[in-house]
Amino acid sequence: MSSERGGNQTVERAAAVLRAFTHGRPALRVSDVASALDLNLSTTSRLLATLEAAELVRRDPVSQLYELGPAVISMAGVALNNDPVYRQSRPVTQRLAWELGLGANVAVRRGGELFYLQNVEGQLAHKSYSLLGQHNPLHATAMGKCLALGMTAKERAQLLGAGPFPSYTPRTLTTPEALEAELAAVAERGWATEVEELALGRACIAAPVRDHTGDVVAAISVSGALSAIALHDREADLGRRIIEAADSVSVGLGYLGPAPAPRASAATSPAAAEGGHRS
Repeated sequence: MSSERGGNQTVERAAAVLRAFTHGRPALRVSDVASALDLNLSTTSRLLATLEAAELVRRDPVSQLYELGPAVISMAGVALNNDPVYRQSRPVTQRLAWELGLGANVAVRRGGELFYLQNVEGQLAHKSYSLLGQHNPLHATAMGKCLALGMTAKERAQLLGAGPFPSYTPRTLTTPEALEAELAAVAERGWATEVEELALGRACIAAPVRDHTGDVVAAISVSGALSAIALHDREADLGRRIIEAADSVSVGLGYLGPAPAPRASAATSPAAAEGGHRS
């Protein structure tokens, strides 16, 4: 049993080392990793050497800083290509980015945040980096609002808390009441917008993606600079486009549309009931 616990601890430590590399800190010294994990330098060095041999990390020959290695990219590719939302949405986001020139994105929910599963940049939205794998808050993003529709109001309250929610700009929705009112509007029109709620100078429009059960499993959006997306002039047109894109992905996931309301039988229809009274 002690051997099993020791093996588990080694795996947990190795996983913690890999998680220490983030978008904010993609390259780390041995001492950085040791400090982050509260380990001594010799233990950390052995862990990094083992991970380097497996190509899960690599050491830059000039700076001697460690980075995530090529094996991580290979595994990420396997995970992505095995994800049905990614597979169904990839051609849709590529087409949106090409036709509109904007960034086209797909996200799923991970707890109280959205997780970018796909990011394709059009000619008006070039970035030198990918949003893939990054996280953003639900309450301050258009895709996050769509994903929040996949929960009940009670579930949202339990997940997000009583507020105030973190504020990123003066336009961020920071109270549950404001968010619930916005979600009601999103459910009514079919798309969500975000105008400088997460970052100044940026806007986004998104729609929910549903699976074969009808549950919201993802969100798809187009985003860009205020001048490029021009929501004030073409929100309705972009809303129609993003709903069509979301519907296309949903159909690919087996969604057949809302279940039709049950039809009243002849025996229980108002006319039949009235006829019965006449007799």
